[in-house]
Amino acid sequence: MLNLKRHPRWVLALQLGALCMLVSGATGHYLQGGLSATWLLLLLLIVVCGGAVFALFGQQQRQSTAVIRALVNGDSTLRLGPSHPLHQEYDEIRHTLQAARFKAEQQAQFFQALLLHIELAVLVCDNDGKVIESNPAVARLLGKPVSSVQQLEHLGELIQRCDTQLKTSAPWQRGEQQDTLSVQISVAQIQGQIRKVITLTSIHNALINKEQQAYKRLTRVLTHEVANSITPLSSIAQSCRGLLPDTLCFDDEDDKDDLVLALNTLAARTEHLGEFITRFRALSSLPRPSLKPTDLAPLLERLLALHKNQLDEAGIRSELTVSTKLLVMLDPGQVEQVLINLLTNAIQAIEQAQRTGAHTPVQPVIHLTLAQNDAQQVYVEVRDSGPGVEPHVVDMMFVPFFTTKQQGSGIGLSLSRQIMVSLGGDLIYLQKPQGACFRCVFG
Repeated sequence: MLNLKRHPRWVLALQLGALCMLVSGATGHYLQGGLSATWLLLLLLIVVCGGAVFALFGQQQRQSTAVIRALVNGDSTLRLGPSHPLHQEYDEIRHTLQAARFKAEQQAQFFQALLLHIELAVLVCDNDGKVIESNPAVARLLGKPVSSVQQLEHLGELIQRCDTQLKTSAPWQRGEQQDTLSVQISVAQIQGQIRKVITLTSIHNALINKEQQAYKRLTRVLTHEVANSITPLSSIAQSCRGLLPDTLCFDDEDDKDDLVLALNTLAARTEHLGEFITRFRALSSLPRPSLKPTDLAPLLERLLALHKNQLDEAGIRSELTVSTKLLVMLDPGQVEQVLINLLTNAIQAIEQAQRTGAHTPVQPVIHLTLAQNDAQQVYVEVRDSGPGVEPHVVDMMFVPFFTTKQQGSGIGLSLSRQIMVSLGGDLIYLQKPQGACFRCVFG
């Protein structure tokens, strides 16, 4: 037996046919006999049949509205019946929306995975500075999670002021470590809302490498030019001093003494300048490091044993703190030279303060610390209780040949930093309330 509920078209056809027959019969009865009971009955049936037709249309409309509204809300479980007039069109639209939604979800998952794995720190914030989206690289770079750009101090102010595209660099202090960030800001209107996309990346190591390369090129040129001039000058001074006879007569004996003194001074100065050029050349001829896994604790113990007599003579107490046993890939010989330079500088700073009567503790001390920072990098810290470094010297201390010592060459710290950079790390100076503190960070 045919189920008419599953075939609304047949139901509509029957209802319309019955309605037409009833209207025709009612019209004939009225023309023949006027108003009568039969005519009133037919009129009632016409009203009922018309109401059924309108009810069928209303049912179809409500069903279509409910299904389309569910589709808009992402629910594709509701469907139109196979006999519905819009069944085929609805299925096409449903399949199209499902494919588009699936593709959008795939793209969203791809971009989410991309944000999770790239090293570039990405922030998306609204016009009020609230962070809407960020990736884990932000916390790794800045040292803390960020929920609002106001937490970024001067960077936050820069982002808030920006209403167009911007690309710049800015300093960033992560704990005790100074960094330089490349900042790029893009402003866009998405779904009627202002969104700012901020990308951050560290360029600290790149700047150091460029600086070291520039120093190397300058050193090679100056070494070549100066050495070529010094060698003949030294030879000539030596020859002139040897050719000067003892019986040479001068009108004034002081003139002969002045000449001998001038030749001796010229020879001595050219010799000292030659030694300086030899040290100068060390900056551009640093050997390639031979890396191997190394435990730094025994190296530090040997370093203190090597300087024990010097520390005792100066009345300086030494302390060693070891907080990690991790092996580090490094060149032990080069790292030992760096630590010798730092320890020697610390001893000399304390001795200089003692000679000049500067304020120092009753028993000065040098701390050596082996530990890990927040980024899980192993570091060695050399800290003394001396007078520290003057603020105007901090920015210049790693510049080659800059020195505050009367007999210093200005090469030690520059060469030490160059060694640490070649090992994938860095040598940084940390401001402390008392004394100087240098930290060798291993990458």
